[in-house]
Amino acid sequence: MPRVKRGTKRRQKRKKILRLAKGFYGAKGRLHRIAKLAVEKSLVSAYKDRKRKKRDFRKLWITRINAAARLHEISYSNLMAGLKKANVGLDRKILAELAVVDPQGFGEVASVAKKALSR
Repeated sequence: MPRVKRGTKRRQKRKKILRLAKGFYGAKGRLHRIAKLAVEKSLVSAYKDRKRKKRDFRKLWITRINAAARLHEISYSNLMAGLKKANVGLDRKILAELAVVDPQGFGEVASVAKKALSR
């Protein structure tokens, strides 16, 4: 079998890893073997946290909606049930934004939910 030296390919591969590890502390940003492990771990964390971000935002939106809903004497679960019953197509992101930016508008949405529940 012929001998393969892999000159430029090896260099390119190592440069790619070190480029991804740029800014890492100490040996993790300078030495290929250690940088490779650090980059692998960071890419796994990045993937995992992209999924986690969605969960965290949903949790934040629910907290904001609940706080605003309680100011209008209705719980979060009753608010959401009332909106579903009234066929209001606002998602949690929009409701949370409405609660923070326009509390009066959120009050009107809450009253619509209350009316739908009382029917």
